[in-house]
Amino acid sequence: MAEANDDLEGACSGLTRRELVQRGTAAAFSVSMFGGLAERAFAFAGPLKYKNRHLKGDLKIMQWSHFVPDYDKWLDNVYIKRWGEKNDVQVKIDHIDNSLLPATAASEAAAQSGHDLFQFLFPPAALEQQTIPLNDVVQEVTKKLGKMTDVAYRSSYNPKTKRYFGFADNYVPDPIHYRHSFWFNAGIAPNTWDNVRKAAAKLKAAGHPVGLGMSSELDSRMFLMSLLYCYGGALQTADNKPSINSKGTVEALKVMRDIYQQGESDEVFAWTASSNNQAFLAGRLSLAVNAISIARSAEASGNTALSDDTWIAPIPRGPVRRLGNEHVMGVFFIWKFANNKAAAKKYLVDQQLGYRDHFLQSKFYNFPAWTSAVKGGFKTMRKLTAADNHKPSGKYTVLTTIAEKYTTNIGYPGFGNAAIGDIFNQSLIPQMFAQVAQGKMSPEDAARSMQGQFKTIFAKWKEQGLM
Repeated sequence: MAEANDDLEGACSGLTRRELVQRGTAAAFSVSMFGGLAERAFAFAGPLKYKNRHLKGDLKIMQWSHFVPDYDKWLDNVYIKRWGEKNDVQVKIDHIDNSLLPATAASEAAAQSGHDLFQFLFPPAALEQQTIPLNDVVQEVTKKLGKMTDVAYRSSYNPKTKRYFGFADNYVPDPIHYRHSFWFNAGIAPNTWDNVRKAAAKLKAAGHPVGLGMSSELDSRMFLMSLLYCYGGALQTADNKPSINSKGTVEALKVMRDIYQQGESDEVFAWTASSNNQAFLAGRLSLAVNAISIARSAEASGNTALSDDTWIAPIPRGPVRRLGNEHVMGVFFIWKFANNKAAAKKYLVDQQLGYRDHFLQSKFYNFPAWTSAVKGGFKTMRKLTAADNHKPSGKYTVLTTIAEKYTTNIGYPGFGNAAIGDIFNQSLIPQMFAQVAQGKMSPEDAARSMQGQFKTIFAKWKEQGLM
């Protein structure tokens, strides 16, 4: 497999001195769906008053409303102001709900106008033709920090076009959250999916069902793909060919059907991305797969009985492996119609080179795309997480193990390509699992039917030259 360093030259335009000193133009834009964003525009760093800097102009950034609100407060009120003053750039960040990002991006691409930097939470490879290649930016960071993580590489690089269509800045481990006392009373540990299946009925009878979604939302998509990996299934092969119709897929469909029928309720088919958080924090759920926003919210609530009893662990092991998707994958685009490409590139480089503060301010939610972006790498991150004083002692150290050993990209064992992004956006995997769990299709028929849909999607994107 090619490493990140091996593919940097193909589309490299170079961060030249002339580009860095060139003033970025500030153009107004008007896209109707942004009319309601004013109240979400937390940050505006300026005015221009710092002389003799490399860059000038405006930098407009679109990204999600972070699940750890304190991170956005720090980013908007401290980080971008400091960076803007240092570089003589006025920086404005707009935040929107993660579910609105794809439609907003499509609107900007259609209008050929919008933000300079646009952050996605999954590999948006289908929009590659609307971006500038970022091989030069990846090369600059790699020269200083060494090789990027494999999860970041496979989420931002297209081996067909040899372009980094995006810049991966962070990935988020996706542990299980479980109520320790509930599972202790059930007499079983949630360390394998077979154990989860065995405990499901007892937990539901005790009033604390399992919370594993099968809905058209982020958490369900990520979790269900991870379940496939654990049973030997995958959406595609290592050489990017559709492979959903497999024994591993059928086995994963069967176990999820059993877990639902024995230990869940119909609500899981209509969940939003925040539903499992809300149900867990209300004290109802015994288990959920989610980033640490659940644990942090429990701590912030002041309900120590809940927060102390909320433990986190790696995704349960399946018969083939223990492996999960990142919860979200931060990938920045620089649109080809961006007004200040030079400042956008500089922002990405500087952010990654000083990622320790982002790791800490996100309360260990954001792990850097380059491990050494936090000096000392996982060894340092393990020490930082161990210093957290919330109970149980050492609660968050397992995050580094999950990030280092048990986290992979959407599209594993291949790349996060345009077909995978299309499948992700359409929520085809949750639909497949829901049909089996509800008894509408057999596992074998569901896998076979989905393979036909996958073949059509893969053929479409190959025809467009992106695979």
